[in-house]
Amino acid sequence: MHLVRFSVFVAVGILLTCLSAAAVAQDVLPRPQQPFKGTINLRAKESIPDFPQPVQAPKGAPNILLILLDDVGFGATSTFGGPCNTPTFQMLADNGLKFNQFHTTALCSPTRAALITGRNHHSAHTGVITEAATGFPGYDSVMLKDTATVAEVLKQNGYGTAWFGKNHNIPDWQSSQAGPFDLWPTGLGFEYFYGFIGGDTNQWRPNVIEGTKPIEPNLGNPDYNFDYDMADQAIKWIAMQKAMSPDKPFFCYYAPGATHAPHHPKPEWVAKYKGKFDQGWDKLREETFARQKQLGVIPANTKLNPLAPGLVAWDTLSAEQKKVYARFMEVYAGFLEQTDFNVGRVIDSIRETGQLDNTIIIYIAGDNGASAEGSLQGLLNEMTFFNGVPENLKDVLARVDEIGTWKTYNHYPAAWAHAMCTPFQWTKQVASHYGGTRNGMVIS
Repeated sequence: MHLVRFSVFVAVGILLTCLSAAAVAQDVLPRPQQPFKGTINLRAKESIPDFPQPVQAPKGAPNILLILLDDVGFGATSTFGGPCNTPTFQMLADNGLKFNQFHTTALCSPTRAALITGRNHHSAHTGVITEAATGFPGYDSVMLKDTATVAEVLKQNGYGTAWFGKNHNIPDWQSSQAGPFDLWPTGLGFEYFYGFIGGDTNQWRPNVIEGTKPIEPNLGNPDYNFDYDMADQAIKWIAMQKAMSPDKPFFCYYAPGATHAPHHPKPEWVAKYKGKFDQGWDKLREETFARQKQLGVIPANTKLNPLAPGLVAWDTLSAEQKKVYARFMEVYAGFLEQTDFNVGRVIDSIRETGQLDNTIIIYIAGDNGASAEGSLQGLLNEMTFFNGVPENLKDVLARVDEIGTWKTYNHYPAAWAHAMCTPFQWTKQVASHYGGTRNGMVIS
């Protein structure tokens, strides 16, 4: 386990080091026009043509798979002592480096802007989520051309580049089909984009964009789930890259909507956790804390923070509350394990191309801490929280079996988010405490 402090806007340096480690990359981008080295005479047969040569990556430059999950607390994954099984994350940890002091910004858009540019989020014009942008420096959400992305640098050094999943970095007023599109992924150095725009989407009925055009891949497919579709598309793209140009390295930015609300896993993943959270969040925090010490992801003398102010002890809840709240957590855990499974499918596809030993994988479990935006009792519809509309517990109880289906836009209670950030205090949005700013990361 690596114990050095490591922040999100430094992670991009590892990606660019891939170039310099293989050979000297181009120092000035865009590259100057290649001089004509042929000859031109009066007759074509006496002339020598000279086509501009395509840019090629340095010999031996590795492929790069950058994985960024959403709203996953430090204490959520089994790799870092949490209750949600993440065998893919663990497999990479067993074959790489495990970082327990990796820092994010406690909020989505800022972390993502820092990650893809290698700059402090304010320098990348993203001091806050794009929907809350203001017309002041560092907060306007408009990443100008002085803020190049790692994809642009890699593309201009001979990489194939693609972005799959969540994009929360387009200025809100530029996110329609009217454009402009220069700050969409395909304008920022990513040759291909397959995902959605904004903070979240319905995983059963998603607002999918391919390139810059909206599509509806769920139509006619009753079993559709975006998390699976996204992995399928990434697998196809990687296979195509290596089939058409085997020597050309790729940079794949893989950013699932999970585990941001709504939590929408397939039922078989939820079933694996039935009854696993009946002990409640207080006991779960203690269990996670003990595992973290056993794994060595926290020092042996660490003390567990008390329950955050405003949250209630599990033992004070009614039987109805416990039933509903446990169900919310079962669905969340299934969502995280499903996501890790689909990340594993993408990695397996790289293995099948024979490229895994020449691929650097950076797997970041969360762009910030777990989200406490689900209110104290959890939500059938996350949007009720943002609009100040209370939900009645009896209504939620009556629909408890629908939680996680296409009929809900669900989110778990805030106390579960606090438990997912064990051993730290506070959660997403709170940058003053590690619960919001520290996430597990593995590099393999």
